[in-house]
Amino acid sequence: MGVGAGVTRSTLRQQIADALRDEVLAGRLRPRVAFTVKQIAEQYGVSATPVREALFDLSAQGLLESDQHRGFRVREYTVADYRSMVAARSLVIDGVFRKVFDGTGSASAVIGARQAALVSVRRRAEEAARAARSGDLDILIGYDLRFWRELGVVIGNTYINDFLQRLRMQSWAFSVPYLRGDADVCDWLWNGHQELVAAITAADGPAVRAVLDAYYAHGLSWADRLAAGDPPHPGHG
Repeated sequence: MGVGAGVTRSTLRQQIADALRDEVLAGRLRPRVAFTVKQIAEQYGVSATPVREALFDLSAQGLLESDQHRGFRVREYTVADYRSMVAARSLVIDGVFRKVFDGTGSASAVIGARQAALVSVRRRAEEAARAARSGDLDILIGYDLRFWRELGVVIGNTYINDFLQRLRMQSWAFSVPYLRGDADVCDWLWNGHQELVAAITAADGPAVRAVLDAYYAHGLSWADRLAAGDPPHPGHG
């Protein structure tokens, strides 16, 4: 009974965390709007304990901030924060892929051993790129996160993959308020998922680096446009 109750609570905690993360990434939970454990518990019809645990989990992931007096709110990142996210991501990913592709004969061996996993990654890439070209944020965010998480099998290091996944969720949390409802949203979205998978599958190190360089340049260009006051503006939608 005790073990079953623990598993149930843990599962509920994860379900609530997943649901709230989706709310943040969809832009329905916005920065500066405070909410309490009690409000979320009543919204989902559950007890306070798994809600409190889920909120602290999301705080540890950098999506929420806790306020001793007002409860929780979605963390509000600045353009400078976003630049740092892009820089951190580029440093880590560059180091990982340099290790894979700069070793003599290592790339082909690593990629060959993971061909089955790359089949699934390729499907995620197709869906993510299609959603980016059509400007469908709800579809894009889900597939983009799955794409990068599954591509992490090439890395073979769960600690690095978890760190990068947190950065990507934080990047989307920053981006969504700017993108939501903007008529020209396609112009702001990177859609090079398929090119990256193709380069990795071919074990073509220079091509991988070229796609990743374009990916980072896109993110920094995004930040430059926001810093210059170019739309989209936060709060659309």
